[in-house]
Amino acid sequence: MNILNHSFKTPYDTAPFSQIQNADYLPAFEDAIAATRAEIDAIVQNNETPTFENTIAALAFSGMQLDRISNIFFNLQSAETNDEMDAIAREVAPKLAELGNDITLNLELFERIKEIYQQKDSLNLSEEEDNLLTKNYKDFVRNGALLSEEDKKTLREIDAELSVLKLQFGEHVLADSNAYQLLITDEAELAGLPEGILEAAKEMAKAEDKEGWLFTLDYPSYIPFVTYAENRERRKEISLAAGKKAFQDNENNNEEIVLKIVRLRFKRAQLLGYASHAHFILEERMAQTPDQVNAFLEDLLAKGKPAAEREFDELTQFAKELDGIQNLEKWDGSYYSEKLKQQRFNLDDEKLKPYFKLENVLQGAFEIANRLYDLNFKEVQNIDKYHPDVQTFEVNNENGELVAIFYADFFPRKGKRNGAWMTSFKSQYKKDSHNERPHVSIVCNFTKPTASKPSLLTFNEVLTLFHEFGHALHGMLANTQYPTLSGTSVFWDFVELPSQIMENWCYEEEALNLFAKHYETGEAIPMEYVEKIKESAAFMEGMATVRQLSFGLLDMGWHGQDPNGITAVKPFEVEQFKSTVLFPDVEDNAMSPSFSHIFNGGYSSGYYSYKWAEVLDADAFDYFKQNGIFNKEVAKKFKDNILSKGGTVHPMKLYLAFRGQEPSVEPLLKRAGLLD
Repeated sequence: MNILNHSFKTPYDTAPFSQIQNADYLPAFEDAIAATRAEIDAIVQNNETPTFENTIAALAFSGMQLDRISNIFFNLQSAETNDEMDAIAREVAPKLAELGNDITLNLELFERIKEIYQQKDSLNLSEEEDNLLTKNYKDFVRNGALLSEEDKKTLREIDAELSVLKLQFGEHVLADSNAYQLLITDEAELAGLPEGILEAAKEMAKAEDKEGWLFTLDYPSYIPFVTYAENRERRKEISLAAGKKAFQDNENNNEEIVLKIVRLRFKRAQLLGYASHAHFILEERMAQTPDQVNAFLEDLLAKGKPAAEREFDELTQFAKELDGIQNLEKWDGSYYSEKLKQQRFNLDDEKLKPYFKLENVLQGAFEIANRLYDLNFKEVQNIDKYHPDVQTFEVNNENGELVAIFYADFFPRKGKRNGAWMTSFKSQYKKDSHNERPHVSIVCNFTKPTASKPSLLTFNEVLTLFHEFGHALHGMLANTQYPTLSGTSVFWDFVELPSQIMENWCYEEEALNLFAKHYETGEAIPMEYVEKIKESAAFMEGMATVRQLSFGLLDMGWHGQDPNGITAVKPFEVEQFKSTVLFPDVEDNAMSPSFSHIFNGGYSSGYYSYKWAEVLDADAFDYFKQNGIFNKEVAKKFKDNILSKGGTVHPMKLYLAFRGQEPSVEPLLKRAGLLD
């Protein structure tokens, strides 16, 4: 019996990870794809007049079993993969792309949707129903429903090829990341590195039966090394390795894949009647057009670049005075920034880390969610896990009712991709008078506990945890009718608001007092540290802003024009970075071949949305600050109008309902210290 094709006899219908074999996936996918096709056929062959209920609602609830299997499989393929799973993904991706095409290119299904859409004003639909109908109609049109049979065939071929290329891109980045190791056996070369980092590196070497200290391109290893290691040559070595990921003369090179992806995306957009891939994507975003995105990025660049150049000159001068460095290189940036920060604020991550024990920070996030939204988190052991490191929690409201199941997966390991993300194993929706609650997960890569120390976070890692937890709250507090509009199913440039606003509490004394306690003594974080955290929040913010904008401009460069004239990745990238460049270019490094956000994730033509959402989050938190950071009334407005609504209403309408006004850029510029 294939467990994936049956209802799970588990607590809260949670995924039965320990009972799933890799061999189960392919047959389960095939059965679920066939079942989805049967559901679509039933809608199309219904002889009754098309109605919202028998067509639009039926479509929203079709493929639920397939979604469940896909969520389990692809979440594990990011967090706990192996060669066998990667091979299954390559086989399954084109099948799923084909099914998606078969649905959106189904003329009879589209005719039913169109008939309902044309009379929608007389149907007395709720706002959510109206939104679902409009979204369905536009999705079909935007994905080829009006194309000729010949063009539909071309579209299918493009989508099948893209699905495989994106997977290959991610596999290559992970393979190059895993292939690199920096083994140091001479203790003198470790000068400057904090004790906790050295202990972790020693344990990593031991785990691989090696003598010495082992460093990798995983962030908890890489970031501290380039931030603290005094040995400039070693910093250069690991920095070059990071910049070469999927840009080397080996089987993992992604240059050709990048060019293929952007050309196929452009061809697809043209086929559908759009000027570029960015025009296609942005039609369904708050920003709406590439011109508007570019204007937004250029406007912020104009405000941020003078500060960035001042900061870069200051950093260059500081490195020259401190160590006689004549030319500041990329592998010097983090190191001298940290040194300057320590000198200016007498504050460094090593001073702060003892106050940010992972368990305490997580409990702090829970406590803040409780004060704002009346949520209670209880760790439970009766829910199946896909890895022993994973923690599982029941989330209940003030009445003791289940709100969500929450998974937390915090440590790096082989088979887990870098970075941090939120995802879900099951969406929220309402059916048959029952409100199905979501199963939400956050995945991060923090330093593992060692023999002598618990997992202690840098302040940036605290921000990361709160960021992903903000996404999780968006998923957990979802309260919509249809799964396709639930939780984080919102315009892509709105999805970062719930995550980024959560970071703001990390700078507030009232919030820090809840969780920032010394892991050995239990002493609360000293107020002078809190003041310095706040003072240093805008430190080097000009350079950070310009760096972030450079990624957005690179994304728009790849996707906002005809890419067919681009013959090589590196020269094109250099051209795109011209207006944002600070450090000298490194010839054998390139960003695009490992820019997973836009070539493997969902951020193509959408990387600008991080900055876009910063405008929203600074403005929204300003509202909290005016009324108190734990003000129940403001929190309720945020929960009712933003967190619970998903994609049921246009985001600007939701924001206006919460804030009472459109967002202003002023709070962001003020927070970043970019106002004159």
